Amino acid sequence: MESSNKTYLRSGALPSVWCPGCGNGVIVKAFVNAVAALEYEKDNIVVVGGIGCSGRTPFILDFNTMHTTHGRALAFATGIKLTRPELKVVVAMGDGDSVSIGGNHFIHACRRNIDLTAIIFNNSIYGQTGGQLAPTTPQGKRSTTSLQGNIEPAFDPSQLALGAGASFVARTTVYDFNELNSILQKALAHKGFSVVEVITPCPTYFGRMNDLRDPYEMLQYIKDTTLPLEDVPLHNQAFNLEQDLSERRPTGIFRDEDRPEYIELYREQFAAATTTSGDG
Repeated sequence: MESSNKTYLRSGALPSVWCPGCGNGVIVKAFVNAVAALEYEKDNIVVVGGIGCSGRTPFILDFNTMHTTHGRALAFATGIKLTRPELKVVVAMGDGDSVSIGGNHFIHACRRNIDLTAIIFNNSIYGQTGGQLAPTTPQGKRSTTSLQGNIEPAFDPSQLALGAGASFVARTTVYDFNELNSILQKALAHKGFSVVEVITPCPTYFGRMNDLRDPYEMLQYIKDTTLPLEDVPLHNQAFNLEQDLSERRPTGIFRDEDRPEYIELYREQFAAATTTSGDG
């Protein structure tokens, strides 16, 4: 897969703007590996990004790409998919783009089951804008706007996606690189709305604010605070986790089901309406 670096990356945009130890580059590497494994043509892929550290992803990928406004990446991606349904449309989002300012778009994209692949870069903090508290910051953890520790319960993007009706939902980490590769391949190949939440480190802000001084410590923290789904007791695998698992987020594929897809339903209805109108 090493050739995928040259094939799918814009060399003029490298090195990236991401901080040393940031996991975003790992996610991008796994993504281009998945594209290479599935043998997708570059011209048939669109990558849409919003604002934030993850929003820089389209800048370094040599596909059709779009850099959009904060929280609206899914809205732009929906428009692209409606007009060009033959394209594989991927959305790179962070905490804000997905479950904060973009939360309403996210809920309804899940509900519609539109054929998009949403990759959530979850670093548990607002990294690009100064290390502020994010909706995914774990309770008790510090940020530049919660110096005494976060008092709010953290949002769980995967639970939200399941509740809102996404037909493919998975969570993994940059620590579990082989699993990340495998899950991204399945998500891209899935027909319907696919959500892949990726736990990724931010040493610059989350690490520094929470005594995780280097990237190695951050990866160890990710390992220690996640748990493969197969290791979760069976009666708790529906996310009704016991107290002793409350600090360990399960990872794996939580849902992978076939459901009617929005674009196909829309086009069928449009064709039927056009035929009826013509008959009249």
